Amino acid sequence: MKFNPCIDQCTHDGTHCQGCGRSHEDIIKTKKMVMALVNFAQEKNYDNIKDFSNAVGATLLKKLSAK
Repeated sequence: MKFNPCIDQCTHDGTHCQGCGRSHEDIIKTKKMVMALVNFAQEKNYDNIKDFSNAVGATLLKKLSAK
């Protein structure tokens, strides 16, 4: 399955968003994961938020590529 990012044309009818095509369940779970990372970074009060974001993204790619 291919990931489709949000294109700011969200719909809430049915089981899938007509904008991005993802299931509403997928969108909810993704938002929860992102908010958990946002909350973590805010709790740590990082001054270099871009570095944190890049490191998380790089680690995610590395771990998924290893499979």
